Amino acid sequence: MRSLLFVCLGNICRSPLAEGIAKGLNEKHALGLTIESAGTGSWHIDESPCPHSIQVAKKHGIDISSYRGRQVNVYDFDRFDLVVALDGSNYNDLKRMGCENLTKLGNYGFHGQDVPDPYFFNGFEGFEKVFEMIEGGVKNLFESKNLL
Repeated sequence: MRSLLFVCLGNICRSPLAEGIAKGLNEKHALGLTIESAGTGSWHIDESPCPHSIQVAKKHGIDISSYRGRQVNVYDFDRFDLVVALDGSNYNDLKRMGCENLTKLGNYGFHGQDVPDPYFFNGFEGFEKVFEMIEGGVKNLFESKNLL
């Protein structure tokens, strides 16, 4: 595996966190992977990640402030070896688009649960919980693919 794409709904909170965590592991272990993130929706194209995602990433030593939202497209399915959906809804949307090299991050931790949208939690604590879920899932994904 040489490339990964993490996908959530808007590409401003969960998938940029997954991208940042994965890029940190990529750099730390000199893996040479191409890692990006995208959203199934078009609402946040060219926007920065949301302030709480930037804040929680920074708290954990990761800078995602320069990332910009983009929408996933069918060409991504050929560009990336693995497309990782952050929840079942995104997974189903990607399947409908024809993505075959697809998995859910929940398959790599937290008993198959979806990574919830942190906006459904109260305040910053939801972003911290989501960060922890994503971090564990990304590490387990890398280990399962013999990257670490």
